[in-house]
Amino acid sequence: MKTYSLFGRKYLDIEKRELELPSLTEYSVLVKVHACGICGTDLNFIRDWSGKHQPLGHEIAGEVIETGKKVSLIKFGDKVIVEDCTMCGKCADCKSGHPELCRNMYGLNGFPGMGEYMVVNEANVVKFEGMDYVSACLTEPLAVAYNAVLNADIPLGGSVMVFGPGPIGLLIAAMARMRGAGFVGITCQSAKSVMSNARIELAGKLGCDMIVQTDTQDINTEVRKLFPNGVDRVIVTSPPKSMSDAFRIIRYGGITFLGLSFKEGQNIIDFDVNHAIFNKISLRPFFAEPAINFHAAAQLIKNGKIQADLFQTHFCGFSNVSKILGDVLAGSTPVIKPVFLPWQK
Repeated sequence: MKTYSLFGRKYLDIEKRELELPSLTEYSVLVKVHACGICGTDLNFIRDWSGKHQPLGHEIAGEVIETGKKVSLIKFGDKVIVEDCTMCGKCADCKSGHPELCRNMYGLNGFPGMGEYMVVNEANVVKFEGMDYVSACLTEPLAVAYNAVLNADIPLGGSVMVFGPGPIGLLIAAMARMRGAGFVGITCQSAKSVMSNARIELAGKLGCDMIVQTDTQDINTEVRKLFPNGVDRVIVTSPPKSMSDAFRIIRYGGITFLGLSFKEGQNIIDFDVNHAIFNKISLRPFFAEPAINFHAAAQLIKNGKIQADLFQTHFCGFSNVSKILGDVLAGSTPVIKPVFLPWQK
């Protein structure tokens, strides 16, 4: 069986490839993809990645259309969210209560989520009901936000600044409030583009207490007007260079960081070790593998605690994906998160 799928690299170089799907093993399932959210990592690939084409898409919701002989918990017709990296559950780390350290994971076998079909291990799929496929594919980024907030360990009623108003940053702001933060601020660029303006507006709707436009305002000055000693936590979803501002505004506390850059040299920052030691600053890197808390994230969407349609604003298929993603990179459309629909006419 064949499938059409998308691969990409810098300069918006997107290829539609016909791939041969592997035969099912005893414990694998064939999934028909119905919706796949487009992540900031995908955008980084098509803007900055100079290596070989990368598979695009890992925020996947679909339908099981065939199962291996020994698959027991999933059946034909089930609606599922596909975890892109799933803990093995068998290694020493998993058995010791640290699945986040698992290095023996089940993955997507090189197949893009932005495609028609994929074959994955049954461990990769999470059944869901009561949601449409588009809403369900927000589960992966929401789980990233959920776990980033847990990683940050925000004090009850404490203050947190979120760096970056992309979908992950906005979801983190919403989750931080839900988790009990008393103050949530977010950084962004000034509304010089249609996209920036849309994201600033959503930050306001989500109840952010402060929106700092870092290209026109000094974040240290603005934050210390309210918090002379600095904020309790900073969560960085923006590119690594913004870490320098995180060090300026944190009080004794922790910085959780998950913002990446694939642009040459942009992943390197200066780091004053003395400052970190004297101010007892803890650095908490976060990377969303293996997949954890997908069930909890899906439940938040299903119950309306997170309104998927506030974040999923634009849609595309094979015929117009380059146009939509080009507009996103240019900031010329009021997009929060685009969603790929492989069967869109």
